[in-house]
Amino acid sequence: MRLISAVSVVLAGALAAQAEWPQFRGPDGGGQSSASGLPIHWNGSENVAWKTAIEGLGWSSPVVHQNRIYVTTAKQAVEGEESLCLVCLDSRTGAELWSKEIFRQSGAVAMHKKNSHASPTPLIDGGNVFLHFGPHGTACVTLDGDVVWKRTLDYKPVHGNGGSPALAGEVLVICCDGGDVQYVVGLDTKTGDTRWKTDRQTTPKKGFSFSTPLVLEAAGGQQVVCPGSDAVFSYDPQTGREIWRMDYPNGYSVTPRPVFGAGLVFVASGYDKPVLYAIDPEGSGNVTETHVRWRMERGAPLTPSVLVVGDELYCVADNGVACCVNARTGTEHWRERLGGNFSASPLHAAGLVYFQNEAGEAIVVKAGPTFEEVARNQLGDEGRTFASYAVDGASLLIRSETAVYRIGKE
Repeated sequence: MRLISAVSVVLAGALAAQAEWPQFRGPDGGGQSSASGLPIHWNGSENVAWKTAIEGLGWSSPVVHQNRIYVTTAKQAVEGEESLCLVCLDSRTGAELWSKEIFRQSGAVAMHKKNSHASPTPLIDGGNVFLHFGPHGTACVTLDGDVVWKRTLDYKPVHGNGGSPALAGEVLVICCDGGDVQYVVGLDTKTGDTRWKTDRQTTPKKGFSFSTPLVLEAAGGQQVVCPGSDAVFSYDPQTGREIWRMDYPNGYSVTPRPVFGAGLVFVASGYDKPVLYAIDPEGSGNVTETHVRWRMERGAPLTPSVLVVGDELYCVADNGVACCVNARTGTEHWRERLGGNFSASPLHAAGLVYFQNEAGEAIVVKAGPTFEEVARNQLGDEGRTFASYAVDGASLLIRSETAVYRIGKE
């Protein structure tokens, strides 16, 4: 009985760890949740556990750890200055526990109308929260918002910052793709010191991109896949050594996060005409001609990341046309217009795929090669909804332009 109890405690701890949402697009960075019983039907008031207004503007997704929810936001401090803050909510009640300024941004910034000063999503690891506000500051803070270290990274984004950090052991990996310089950096999580810095080996006409790295295991080791302008690179996350690259000349403003599934890495190439590439990550050197297993030009996304569930890949283009294809071959199963424009990335849980458009409408469909719409839910008149879903227990967390919602009665 004692052994059974001990095993139960270990399993409960493992499940609790899986249930947490520590980074952009969840535990594996691919929009997958192990939760069951997520809500299917809601609106602005029904099946809403709570709604909490967030001062300022930010498009970072919520992250969850030990009954706390963290989001970043940018508030106007004085004329010409933005207060870049981390906000902590009680996940059970929605009460704001605290809001702390981490950086103060001064001077005018050319900002795209679909961007904010607080777009990168925080990342939680153990007792720390890692924050990135582009060149305006990168920091590690405790779960109570006390600063452990701060530093800045030198590059000039176009249209504001966007990409979130990724974690590989004790290395924080950040893509720094500006209009001036393009590089990827690995920071020591304990000190913020630079462990490595690798310049992109490209000469793009437009160097700015906004992608979030993805850490994965392939070819007998760990890789971090980092899309940028003109090419996607895979690096050794401990040293910054280039493992492989795949070229897509003239691609820029790359935003979707890579996804790893069905043995392949899926990367979108950005503007002006996006192409979705399925890449075998087992190669080395320039794999453009050898390891691209298939590509999709029709309906590839500019902003939302894709989703892989088993052998099916789901994506939604910015114009609202969604599709499901065989992840191994690219063979199309279905293609449907969902309605509206899309920036948020889809989520999978318990055999359902959750899409969300920029007007707060969620479209829930059954996962599978046949299209079957299950529900449509309108959040309400809350302005834009660009942030991607997060999951906490059996509830969805949705961030709108003005508030964070907990959807589902728990």
